[in-house]
Amino acid sequence: MPDKTDGIDHQLTALLNRIRAAEERCGRAPDSVELLAVSKRHPVAAIRAAYAAGQTAFGENYLQEAVEKQDLLRDLPLTWHFIGAVQSNKTRDAAARFDWIHTVDRPKIARRLGEQRPESLPPLNICIQVNVSGETQKAGCAPEEAGAIANTVAEQPRLRLRGLMTIPAPSDDFAAQRQPFARLRELFDELVAAGHSLDTLSMGMTADLEAAVAEGATVVRIGTALFGPRNPA
Repeated sequence: MPDKTDGIDHQLTALLNRIRAAEERCGRAPDSVELLAVSKRHPVAAIRAAYAAGQTAFGENYLQEAVEKQDLLRDLPLTWHFIGAVQSNKTRDAAARFDWIHTVDRPKIARRLGEQRPESLPPLNICIQVNVSGETQKAGCAPEEAGAIANTVAEQPRLRLRGLMTIPAPSDDFAAQRQPFARLRELFDELVAAGHSLDTLSMGMTADLEAAVAEGATVVRIGTALFGPRNPA
């Protein structure tokens, strides 16, 4: 089997250059977009290689897999983001193990995370996942539900509302890619106008990061362009 750590340093450099080029084309400030390395189904050795190359923020989708990796990587000062579906029966571990949750889409989940975030840790950073494309098979709240969820998050002293996240329907057309990201940005602006203090738009992946940056992304979630194809489940 090929070594999953081969070339990660070069791939990280190329990916950061791609993000910086997108920032420049759109008139964004340099380094205004953060790379979140999506490490699901990639080995611990690959995460260590990415960290050695300068990457510190990693996103995981599956709680059990993430916990196992975190235990093996306790020696590294990593920031962990949960970007998978949050199940009600697993909120305790999610609240205790992560620095960020990007996928809150129900008031119930927000309340459970707030109640279960340990007092010994800083408030848990929260993004609300919005299903801007209206795909029935996809997680995320409807845009009109985001305000109520934002209010619930803001009421929890152990949570810190940071912004919004989306995973839109895929498209190869740049203009079509921009549309759902523009809708999320508009919703972000609406919540700010309503009094919420937000600073994060988590949107854009390997295939559409340029469109996301053009519409104001502050975090892009990239796995394949950094780590290569994922291991099978």
